[in-house]
Amino acid sequence: MTIHRVGIIMNGVTGRMGTNQHLIRSILAIRDQGGVPLGPGETILPDPILVGRNEAKLRALTEAHDLPHYTTDLDACLSDPAYEVYFDALRTDLRPANVRKAIAAGKVIYCEKPTATTTSEALDLYHRALTAGVKHGVVQDKLWLPGMQKLKYLIDTGFFGRLLSVRGEFGYWVFDGFDQPCQRPSWNYRAEDGGGIIVDMFPHWRYLVDGLFGHVEAVSCWATTHVERRVDEQGRAYACTAEDAAYATLRCAGNVVCQINSSWAVRVRRDDLAIFQVDGTRGSAVAGLRDCVVQAYATTPRPLWNPDIPNPIDFYAGWQHVPDNRSYDNAFKAQWTRFLRHIVTGEPFPWGLLEGAKGVQLAERAAESSREGRWVDVEPLA
Repeated sequence: MTIHRVGIIMNGVTGRMGTNQHLIRSILAIRDQGGVPLGPGETILPDPILVGRNEAKLRALTEAHDLPHYTTDLDACLSDPAYEVYFDALRTDLRPANVRKAIAAGKVIYCEKPTATTTSEALDLYHRALTAGVKHGVVQDKLWLPGMQKLKYLIDTGFFGRLLSVRGEFGYWVFDGFDQPCQRPSWNYRAEDGGGIIVDMFPHWRYLVDGLFGHVEAVSCWATTHVERRVDEQGRAYACTAEDAAYATLRCAGNVVCQINSSWAVRVRRDDLAIFQVDGTRGSAVAGLRDCVVQAYATTPRPLWNPDIPNPIDFYAGWQHVPDNRSYDNAFKAQWTRFLRHIVTGEPFPWGLLEGAKGVQLAERAAESSREGRWVDVEPLA
């Protein structure tokens, strides 16, 4: 058996998403299945070391998951040739400085998005990686969600005909902490700490829209702070300085229009926390995180407007579920698998720091649109 060991510095995985999605459901799941198979008698085996500031949390994680190594000394890790990959799941405003250090140390880069809080800084990371000649990738997990994979299959097989429009609804009610505990970190609602739903979510919308419906060419957005005061982790009330809702329209290549509402101050009455309805000349689809339903042109009902009588059409009845014709892995694990293969075999991996910069760019242009009350072009990045 030929085993390609890949040492991974995992910085900032003591948070909820880093622990659950990246450590437990990705790297440890890959380890527990015996690695990433490359062929008969050949596999890639990730070997993580956990890095962070809270030694107690690091120790608890390593003990709970039978991991041999953790440290609070990032510089020592970066100088250790046994670890060739630097993974970053830190808070957004802390990420660029640490990624720059890792690039300077010659490490392969894999990091969460957004890669920075400004387009210029995100592009700087890309150019540094390019100059240093290091491989790099950015987490764009929602592309591998079952619902989005089903949408891509429908697009690729021509189900929609010509794409017309996309309507997205995302979010849920995040409690303010006064009567019930807040279920998201307080820094998310402070602009000075890198918070805000635009910088948090619009990088997701960029890679989803670019990857499925057409490259974003312009954006019109209005953002606001609906809930102005919340309670932090220490029980102290604080003023929210970052927006908690943003309502955007994106104009895409091919005259496809995407309208996406993002809010931490909305109560869910839809099939999932994120829903995308895609309409085309030959059919429509509604996809959530896992499920997708379709309605073809030939089975579209013919409604007539008459508010004086109950509507005779059950508009939910005429949709069919897209079947699970294949198994779907955890979305984060699926992209980790692709990236590990990219490191070892050189297989193409197009989701690098330039794509990460595009996500930051859309967030920056959306914020500009909201401030100035106008459409803003989203120019191609080179």
